[in-house]
Amino acid sequence: MRKSLSTTNKCMCKMSWYKVLCYHDDPIQLVGTLNGGQSFRWTHDKEKDEWTGVFSKTIWKLKQDGHHLLYQVKGSLLGELGEFDCIKMLKKYFRLNVTLKHSYKRWSEKDELFKTACQQFHGIRMLHQEPVENLFSFICSQNNHISRISSMVEKLCEHFGEEISIVNDVAYYSFPEVEKLAKPEVEAKLRELGFGYRAKFIQKSAAQIVEWGGIEWFNSLQDMTYKDARQELMKLYGIGPKVADCICLMSLNHLEAIPVDTHVYQIAARNYLPHLRGKKNVTEKMYMEIGDHFRNLFGEWAGWAHTVLFCADLKKLQQKENDSEEPKQKKKRKK
Repeated sequence: MRKSLSTTNKCMCKMSWYKVLCYHDDPIQLVGTLNGGQSFRWTHDKEKDEWTGVFSKTIWKLKQDGHHLLYQVKGSLLGELGEFDCIKMLKKYFRLNVTLKHSYKRWSEKDELFKTACQQFHGIRMLHQEPVENLFSFICSQNNHISRISSMVEKLCEHFGEEISIVNDVAYYSFPEVEKLAKPEVEAKLRELGFGYRAKFIQKSAAQIVEWGGIEWFNSLQDMTYKDARQELMKLYGIGPKVADCICLMSLNHLEAIPVDTHVYQIAARNYLPHLRGKKNVTEKMYMEIGDHFRNLFGEWAGWAHTVLFCADLKKLQQKENDSEEPKQKKKRKK
């Protein structure tokens, strides 16, 4: 999103909040779900405890109230959206038709670390994202941190997507169609925008996807086994095991996929596979061993369970970073 001086296409949406019921014993936690490294297009107004983001070419504002997910639509390229349409889109995006309580109970019985983690990180939903946005967002994530990933994703949308609407003087854009990113001149533009080596990955992989059938190619991956879908994704230019597993898990309904980055390696080595401690790099053999361990432990939805552990460990890491910053700030004040 970016500031815009345009006065056209301004959103004139109603300010009413609409409700989606979430079951009392099967809640949703927005903070862990939207701020846990799955999607990079959500911002949080801490004062109002409201989230604003874009998916399905639609601008959403979300918050929670008891057993309800509350929403407003602030603009959409899909035309007039009725309440039925919105609820259907939200249920799909957050997988609200999936009952989590039985899975949480089963995972807690199998693993003490999960049992502890889920006390705070209950209601973590595995987002069902659009594969094009998911894939190119995670290309941006390579060797990167969340704030810069978010910035890159917004640049993709601003320069190659369509303006949806202007809300509070901020213009919001849809994620670009893969055909737009496949054009030869895209690489040079992305390098100019600071994407570095990722510019080539984005343009080349987009061109491959278009050549192989675009969205229909992604749809065919859902019908494959997890291993076959993963192998097909890794044929894309610059796509390695971790990004392929992210797409399998978050877009293609292969919920056994385990994306293993340095952070997940540390969780595994510290708590489950001590013989892997102290390794400098995650080899292909180690990657598969970590993934297989979680799959054997948690079963066919292992990727969802691992996401809860990831959120809990990420929170601990952020807390340590905040604690380490505090003495520095105190030292500055003394000066």
